[in-house]
Amino acid sequence: LLKMLGKCMSILSTVFTTKHPADSLVEMAKDQFYRRGSFNSYQSNTSDEDMVEIADAPLDFSLADDVPPLDREPQEGYTNHNGAGMNGASKIMDFLDEPIPGLGTYEDFNTIDWVREKSRDRDRHREITSKSKESLWALIKGLSDAFSGWLVMLLVGLMAGAIAGLIDMASHWMTDLKEGVCLVGFWYNHEHCCWTSDETTFEQRDKCPQWKSWSELFLDQSEGAGAYILNYFIYVSWALAFAFLAVSLVRVFAPYACGSGIPEIKTILSGFIIRGYLGKWTLIIKTVTLVLAVSSGLSLGKEGPLVHVACCCGNIVCHLCAKYRKNEAKRREVLSAAAAAGVSVAFGAPIGGVLFSLEEVSYYFPLKTLWRSFFAALVAAFTLRSINPFGNSRLVLFYVEFHSPWHLLELVPFILLGIFGGLWGAFFIRANIAWCRRRKTTKLGKYPVLEVLVVTAITGIIAFPNDYTKMSTSGLISELFNDCGLLDSSQLCDYINDVNSTKNIDDLPDRAAGKGVYMAMWQLALALLFKIFITIFTFGMKVPSGLFIPSMAVGAIAGRLLGVGMEQLAYYHHDWIIFRGWCSPGADCITPGLYAMVGAAACLGGVTRMTVSLVVIMFELTGGLEYIVPLMAAAMTSKWVSDAIGREGIYEAHIRLNGYPFLEAKEEFTHRTLAMDVMRPRRNDPPLTSLTQDGMKVEDVETIINETTYSGFPVIVSKESQRLVGFVLRRDLIISIENGRQRQDGIVSTSLIYFTEHPPVQLPNNPAALKLRSVLDLSPFTVTDHTPMEIVVDIFRKLGLRQCLVTHNGRLLGIITKKDILKHIAQMANQDPDSIMFN
Repeated sequence: LLKMLGKCMSILSTVFTTKHPADSLVEMAKDQFYRRGSFNSYQSNTSDEDMVEIADAPLDFSLADDVPPLDREPQEGYTNHNGAGMNGASKIMDFLDEPIPGLGTYEDFNTIDWVREKSRDRDRHREITSKSKESLWALIKGLSDAFSGWLVMLLVGLMAGAIAGLIDMASHWMTDLKEGVCLVGFWYNHEHCCWTSDETTFEQRDKCPQWKSWSELFLDQSEGAGAYILNYFIYVSWALAFAFLAVSLVRVFAPYACGSGIPEIKTILSGFIIRGYLGKWTLIIKTVTLVLAVSSGLSLGKEGPLVHVACCCGNIVCHLCAKYRKNEAKRREVLSAAAAAGVSVAFGAPIGGVLFSLEEVSYYFPLKTLWRSFFAALVAAFTLRSINPFGNSRLVLFYVEFHSPWHLLELVPFILLGIFGGLWGAFFIRANIAWCRRRKTTKLGKYPVLEVLVVTAITGIIAFPNDYTKMSTSGLISELFNDCGLLDSSQLCDYINDVNSTKNIDDLPDRAAGKGVYMAMWQLALALLFKIFITIFTFGMKVPSGLFIPSMAVGAIAGRLLGVGMEQLAYYHHDWIIFRGWCSPGADCITPGLYAMVGAAACLGGVTRMTVSLVVIMFELTGGLEYIVPLMAAAMTSKWVSDAIGREGIYEAHIRLNGYPFLEAKEEFTHRTLAMDVMRPRRNDPPLTSLTQDGMKVEDVETIINETTYSGFPVIVSKESQRLVGFVLRRDLIISIENGRQRQDGIVSTSLIYFTEHPPVQLPNNPAALKLRSVLDLSPFTVTDHTPMEIVVDIFRKLGLRQCLVTHNGRLLGIITKKDILKHIAQMANQDPDSIMFN
């Protein structure tokens, strides 16, 4: 009875729920249109009867791609290519269901599609999540995929810290090699050689019997004209040898290893492809030549190139994990974290490194990247601290301890230092860009080796007689930041001591300057002029060259000069109204080293336009946590002054000089133009090159590819309707056609190419058709022709688009690429729009 009752219920349910055949055909037709991505364009003007007629067409009514087609006879004119024989299903094989090498990748000097890459990553993540519920092994694979990001950050931090420690130790040794050699072991630098000596004194702590200058070694004398000339000659000779080796290695083996690398890193992180720039060969050559360039005594630093080195490490580590190797957007998250690790090991400032990556370098910086950047910077700093390259148990060489607080009235000279930093930053950017442009457009650029040797020779010849230019730039900054004590033997600390003073050793009062201080002031003034001008010609040469340390040196010299001047003014005129009440006689109220630190921050901010990250780097760099307010005042003043003269920082200026397609997020677009004013084709131009969703042959598509250089083509319903279907990349088309010829039988030049879900009707004798729907982007970003360009620019910035299609009432009108926007911005700013060189 129960079985009979169940059968009756099933029969009744079937009777009452069965649709009319026409209704079923309508639903199936609607499903086909939805799957083709074109139902919305037909829905408003297509009746149910028309749907039934359309449904009678030879379509495959399987409800999903993974559901086998309904059992029916093959349609006439179709060829079976799925290996099932002539009696199998009639579905033409979509060979793109299987992965094809190179599909979905980008050509060199092209921009990635951020939206497409993020969508692919979401699909990959959903697939892993769904499979993780099926078996224990799938769950383990899902957990390893989630943990792989942290593992990559760990490896990046370890590599960056280890390479930075190696560069620091090698550059210190080779810099001292220009002056002498250690007899105990030639691999010791000057400081390490004298550590174990029992004959070293505080007055002559840099001298010990184990360290011999070249004149002592060859002439057995350290004084006299002969010894001076010999040391002079060997100093310049070593500098030329180091510089020649550096530029030769860069020129022959890795041209991308030159320069700072930060402008290119910013461009790459914005989505641009520069193959080989972050490769292993570039990493090796840049590491070696960075040591040589710094040791040659040129006015450059290793901090900027260390960001490039760390990003090379990040790119190499990405190849160990498929999640980052196959997705350009995910790889750039690792590169952002690697940039933070690079600044972390460059300055010993992990927090400043994270903020530098966020403020200055990165284009896309989600919260997840912030955590991983912090972790990578932490690991890199810990690794560098474990190596201890400076031998002082600290991460940095500039660590200072100031013992006197600053007064509110001192904000005036701090702001003056900010004004100087802004003026020098703007002057340096204009002068350096003018020189680099001259190098590009004249014969000077054809002789990079000669240019490097000439600049090195001039630098060495001028620098040797001056103690403050002869020493390394890092050592100079450390000396300028120093707060004088009784045990300091530097000329900067040659004050006239008051024997009646009852102050502690570490809390010295303001004193009258001695002869050594006045001599040091003259030498520093000459060093300031020298650094200001020689850095202009040094930055941008074909050797690794950073700008952080030279900029800080210029500001530190200016700050120390002003600080000593304020100190002596307070000592001799303590009764003035500006000093009365807070700077009494014998008080310790002015700290010249603090002025040097503020000046260094001001000049670095004027050149790079950093603010928040600059202040954090400076207090991490020096340990001066209580001096944040002076640093903030100087940094903001410097930025305001330099922005008033020119909006671009040095890195943005070099990006524009090199023609990289970088859309700066800090600049505002204020012009009242529309999308139709920027899109291509313009008026009187040939129509837009596009493909139809069916009806085109392989030879037609190949002809379009060969006759044009476009990176992609819009796909429309037909030439008459111009209704947009999607967008297909040129590279994907080429790879798909080549693989179709190899893997699918019967594909010839006269074969039809179709982007629909199901093949069009063909005659019996026609060759097999090629289905390329899998490479079609069915959701290209579109705007109308009356969309303001201000909105279009924001869309490109925030979504990272590479192109945007322009429509009018649903009809395709034109296309706007990232390059078109950059050219339009340059044209609006009365600049040469053809300076944007790359696609």
